[in-house]
Amino acid sequence: MLDLKLVNASIFTMADAAPKAHSMGVLHGRIVAFDDDVLALPARRTLDCADAVVVPGFGDSHNHMAWFGQSLAELDLSGCRTLDELYDAVSGFALNLPEGAWVVGSGYDDTVMDGHPHRKDLDRAAPGRPVWLKHRSGHMCTVNTGVLEQAGVLDGSANTPEGGTIVEDSDGPTGLLEEQAQKLVTALVVPYPVNDLADAIGAASEVYASEGLTHVVEAGIGSGWIGRTPVEFAAYVEARRRGRLLTRVQLMAASDALHPVQSHPSDGITFGLDLGIASGFGDDHIRLGAMKIFIDGSLIGRTAAVTEPFCDHDHGTGSFQLSLEELTRRIVDAHCSGWDIAAHAIGDSAIDVALDAFAAALELLPRPHARHRIEHAGIVRPDQLARFASLNVTPVPQPHFLYEVGDTMADAVGTEREPWVYRHKSFLDLGVRVPGSSDRPVASGAPLLGMQSMVTRRTSGGATIGPLERVDAETALRAYTVDTAWTAGDEDRRGTLETGKLADFVVLSDHPADVPAEEIGSITVLATVLEGTCIYGHDYFNKLQTTVPSQHHPERQKTDHATT
Repeated sequence: MLDLKLVNASIFTMADAAPKAHSMGVLHGRIVAFDDDVLALPARRTLDCADAVVVPGFGDSHNHMAWFGQSLAELDLSGCRTLDELYDAVSGFALNLPEGAWVVGSGYDDTVMDGHPHRKDLDRAAPGRPVWLKHRSGHMCTVNTGVLEQAGVLDGSANTPEGGTIVEDSDGPTGLLEEQAQKLVTALVVPYPVNDLADAIGAASEVYASEGLTHVVEAGIGSGWIGRTPVEFAAYVEARRRGRLLTRVQLMAASDALHPVQSHPSDGITFGLDLGIASGFGDDHIRLGAMKIFIDGSLIGRTAAVTEPFCDHDHGTGSFQLSLEELTRRIVDAHCSGWDIAAHAIGDSAIDVALDAFAAALELLPRPHARHRIEHAGIVRPDQLARFASLNVTPVPQPHFLYEVGDTMADAVGTEREPWVYRHKSFLDLGVRVPGSSDRPVASGAPLLGMQSMVTRRTSGGATIGPLERVDAETALRAYTVDTAWTAGDEDRRGTLETGKLADFVVLSDHPADVPAEEIGSITVLATVLEGTCIYGHDYFNKLQTTVPSQHHPERQKTDHATT
């Protein structure tokens, strides 16, 4: 007796041996059979898919789930096109807040508004209130005078953290804090309560399920400017306990959360978390992934570390988050202590640092099964491509950046470097996997939008960036299924629809390869299923589903099945 049977479906398994099927059976959350082997079996529930497309559940190899969940309750500034619009939005939002509450907004883009907000204008927009506005990149923020006073910036009692900048003009601090300087603000509000974070994670998870996501990687928890609380792992556990965590999650520990540890000299474990916990700890629902380390800043903010100056603004060649010695030490120590490593490196100079550190670590201790990664890999020179392959390092770029901020990125790098931006096909040609990811909430996180950007590489302004890096729709779908699973070390459990694997799948109105490239993002997610249980699209599921009694006579079973 199957728990669930799908019939009359266009199933694309993404498996090499049997790429297509029309029926699939699920028992105890696992796939057990296809086609003829399924049709002969009774099932407690049968879903007639009416020729709808079924593919493996989508993954996102780099997102910020708690950050996105919290942003859903904050002032959304992503639609502001001028600074006056932003100030008006801050004023209106402040009117509905209780006395003393902070105005917290997120998603503003200085390149759209032709500048960052200024603290004095924010003072006028929300008199008497602390104001904290987060840039869409996450690598900078703007605060008003009240927050600067609380942080000790104005009286000189605060020291600028290494790798950060407090921006000033002729009147002193403008309110703009870049990179590690954001810690001056986060220190005033973190740690967030676990219960509040669990609610935010649950809210984010509902959105993810509606987009077909069944697995995401949270790119940094626990410490640093990216962490929400030193006990952030507990927030995901609490969200799951409440039944609100609908998606599988792999959690990266921020490098600042790791520390020297003592073990037997033969173990070689010198850097990590207490009790010897490292990458791989957890289960199929919540698991610890790589150590996340920030090498440079952002391309949007022109703080990415590049070998040649940016073509606009006055940021020169960007900046590093820590000294090169400290960055290398953390990567080597974490590698030798058994961690997978995710190095945030956007500029080509930062990528050099990451690749050199990985090479040093592998020379010291070969680990052929390590899944090291470079997050974003935003500007990759031609001479760097082969090093990814030789070191077995996975690039994790965000394709939808090309649409949402591609025009400003092109302005930043200039014509010569534009073909190097957020590469894809060049890696594939060398046998390097490229998983799908979003960096949400920096950009929209719907996987189908990401696939569309992989295929078109079109910007919102209508330009095409790096046309030679385009891939076809089948490859884009593979990036968000097979390759996201492999990058997370889950290829034996998910990523394809095969007997014995987890029954995580998505029901779509169309296959991405069967619609025009510019319409991939408009494909409808009809239902999302995790371990055989519907987590989104219940109306669709119930309308097309027939329930068979769990106990009945064998002859009756045959009749019921035929009717179903």
